Amino acid sequence: MAKLSCFSIAFFFLALVFAIEVSHVTALDATAAKYRPTGGEGSLRPEQCAGACDFRCSATSHKNPCLQYCNQCCQKCLCVPSGTSGNKEECPCYNNWKTKEGGPKCP
Repeated sequence: MAKLSCFSIAFFFLALVFAIEVSHVTALDATAAKYRPTGGEGSLRPEQCAGACDFRCSATSHKNPCLQYCNQCCQKCLCVPSGTSGNKEECPCYNNWKTKEGGPKCP
């Protein structure tokens, strides 16, 4: 009887941990989806740029410059491409803004 009780407690604990993990992942997905623009140029309001750029720059090891340039580009273009890299064709303004040297300005 004691083994059944320990098994039941262990099963309950594992089910609880799983439920917490699933809800945490769902919350992260919902937060990320909130900052994934889908409308292209002009699809964001200026106050949404910080969140969109936080997501855009989340995978880089050069976070500060990425955030600086992303926010600058977002304020001008009101668009940030989806994902943490690539997809710049979604935002032509963001994609076509170049540095003095001719390289991409926006991350």
